[in-house]
Amino acid sequence: MNYMRIIFKKFKARMIVGCILAVIALLAVSVIVFINQASFGRTPRGERLERVMKSPNYRNGEFKNQHETLLMTSDRGRFSGIWEFIFRKIDGLRPEQAVKAIKTDLRKIGRNEEILVWFGHSSYLIQTGGKRILVDPVFCMASPVSFVNKPFKGTELYTPDDMPDIDYLVISHDHWDHLDYNTVKKLKDRIGAVICPLGVGEHFEYWGFDKERLIELDWNEDKISVKLQTEFPWVNTYSLEVKNVPAGGMNLMLRVPDYAQDYQVKADGKLYEENKEPEKGYRRVHVEKDTKIEVSFAAPAKFVYANPQVRADSGKAAIVRGPLVYCLEEIDNFQNLPAIFVDTDAPLREEKSDLFGGIITVKAKGKKIVESSVSDSLYSGQKPQLEDAELTAIPYPYWNNRGEGEMLVWMKELRP
Repeated sequence: MNYMRIIFKKFKARMIVGCILAVIALLAVSVIVFINQASFGRTPRGERLERVMKSPNYRNGEFKNQHETLLMTSDRGRFSGIWEFIFRKIDGLRPEQAVKAIKTDLRKIGRNEEILVWFGHSSYLIQTGGKRILVDPVFCMASPVSFVNKPFKGTELYTPDDMPDIDYLVISHDHWDHLDYNTVKKLKDRIGAVICPLGVGEHFEYWGFDKERLIELDWNEDKISVKLQTEFPWVNTYSLEVKNVPAGGMNLMLRVPDYAQDYQVKADGKLYEENKEPEKGYRRVHVEKDTKIEVSFAAPAKFVYANPQVRADSGKAAIVRGPLVYCLEEIDNFQNLPAIFVDTDAPLREEKSDLFGGIITVKAKGKKIVESSVSDSLYSGQKPQLEDAELTAIPYPYWNNRGEGEMLVWMKELRP
């Protein structure tokens, strides 16, 4: 009897061990099958792998950041940090109500319009210079499994079908919340070229993208280099050093803003006389070799006048200089700024200032009400007296950095 019990116990123990091993084997097979789905992409091989191995940023079997980067900023270990990230519920981390967002019909937007549409997280569409650039689009799944990294309610407005034809798809890196397999597969036939980091192109080639459509670059590597130097908007000049110009040359489309006067372009010190007339707001400059482009123009301060349909600003004027709107601040002028009248017939004067690291201020002439000529009553039959006033305007982005006080953009125009 004891012998039978011993045999039964051994059999039971073997059954338990067998079941455990079977479960482990099943899990292992499931994991292998799961991670070998097409959506996980493929590791670099062949010529691409050789290029990766030769990269100065690839050491000891992995890419190394050029600067020391801490992956875990807390005292917890990596496992506890991941556990907390996945399972810990933090109040207020996700909005309870749907995020308010407006869906735009992107297919109906003309190519000549300058737009930027943010879809959430790191996904956005840029349209500039007639080109459409889609960055890190994630419209399907932001993780290998649907229950992780769910989008906030109200942000699931767009799908791949809503996208127009794309000139350039830009992928910053191949984490799931930046490279969504289902999204790029659905967009595949409507993408002109893919720009991605070295090694990431293997995924796209595995997913059926032509190698010729892939622009795959290492850190600090570029096919064409354009270096911009400028002190704009304080100095209305800038230079572009163009390097690695391809055989056959290339065109640069230089923006010619409406406010620019006497717009001039030099190529390697010589005045560029071709294509003087802007094309839809851009000056075309063709270069055949590495070239230094210098651009200069005038953008003097001037008055602009409000549309009278804007009731609050009817009969008022503001100061602009190039792309900047200017404003009056109490600290540079006086109290009760609405009591001034600006003389739009008098010339504006620009002055270099030490404020905020060196900005351009604008001086204007005008009149202000002499407050001593006004009674303390709510209104009076006596006409207020005016006295001369010099007004100092600063760029609007810099106001409210020197203490409390009034600010004014639209000024009443002085009438004869």
